[in-house]
Amino acid sequence: MEKRDCFSSYVSSKVRFKSNFFWRLFPAGMRRRWWLFRPFDLVARYWPLFNVRKGLVVVRMDGIGDMVLFRNSLDHYEKVFGISQNEITVLGCKSWGALTDGLFYGYRVIAISEHSYAKKFTYRIYINFLVRRLRPRLVISDSYFRRALITDSLVWVMDAPKSVVSYPYINEKTRPEFTYYLSTVSQIIDTGPYPTHELIRHANFLSEIGPEKIQPFPPSLFWDHKMEIPEEQKGLYIVLSCGSNEVGRRWPLKKFINLAESLVQLGYKVFFVGKGEDQSVGPKLNSHNKNGQIIDLVDKTTLVELVHLIKLAKLVVSNDSGPAHLAIGLGVSTVVLTGGGHYESFVPYPKALTPKNVRFLSEPMDCYHCFWTCIKRQNQHSSFPCVSDIPVASVKSVCEELLSRHC
Repeated sequence: MEKRDCFSSYVSSKVRFKSNFFWRLFPAGMRRRWWLFRPFDLVARYWPLFNVRKGLVVVRMDGIGDMVLFRNSLDHYEKVFGISQNEITVLGCKSWGALTDGLFYGYRVIAISEHSYAKKFTYRIYINFLVRRLRPRLVISDSYFRRALITDSLVWVMDAPKSVVSYPYINEKTRPEFTYYLSTVSQIIDTGPYPTHELIRHANFLSEIGPEKIQPFPPSLFWDHKMEIPEEQKGLYIVLSCGSNEVGRRWPLKKFINLAESLVQLGYKVFFVGKGEDQSVGPKLNSHNKNGQIIDLVDKTTLVELVHLIKLAKLVVSNDSGPAHLAIGLGVSTVVLTGGGHYESFVPYPKALTPKNVRFLSEPMDCYHCFWTCIKRQNQHSSFPCVSDIPVASVKSVCEELLSRHC
């Protein structure tokens, strides 16, 4: 098959954003932060450079779970765009930057702190000039749920001859910013209505550009990182990931502890993992951990160590968060406790794309697709009812079923 050059004529898109000259000078509806950043972004975009344009830049400013769902589609870029792997640069999130040597071998990855880029002038200026000097021939962004002031700003600052992006999720609050940036790109691809799963969106994006249809596929991560196994992690164990970026999306800790006790009775060690905000786990485990088989590793592992821990586990039970997708991608038996905030966009996976050793559990409610603006939760520190109401008995049953496959 003949390779496509990145300047080839793409399939024309029906999506168009237009703006006039006056509106582009003084766009209405922009946030104050956009106006504060605008002078610095303009200087970076129009800073004169004379090095030869080359390569392709992919902008993926999103979390660990999103990265896992996207990762395998990246391997199609070489064929679809007719460009060698070593000429592809990924602008990724600092939150998963430590994994790039293992998961993105052969690609160049620049890890950016999305929070600093969105809030700190000096950091934003530094990153803008860093990516501007890349001078790519083509910039790609296929994120559906994205922030215009981060992802679309980076696409705009690089000022590539061609820029191809997906049509994002837009509401009235974000419409002005997206209108501004989307009116400047070469092509906008509609990857499907909400809620279309991310795995399907990535396939739709590549199918629209490439010469042939790409079928969606479940995540599959190659991880060959060698690490010495700590003594306490030897033997049969299960990982319980009790954290999440949003407090409301966490299954109650007391239910996790209840589950851990029953798993210990089956002969397994249980490791609790999570992020810094869950440090209160330790004291709560002490009274339930008489035989020392429940081990608190919350905020005690690096991201690389966490991936290694997950890979060797017999089972992972996780909230809807990055570790859940990592476990699925690594081929580990996984139980994911999901809510209904944007149900079917990330979890659960479509039935045809769900591995046989993966289960998604949820508590159906008529208020699904609230985008986590829950009106039924007790307070801002409590879990969303669609998550907290998942019965412990149901989770135990599914865990026992998956564990029986190892016997």
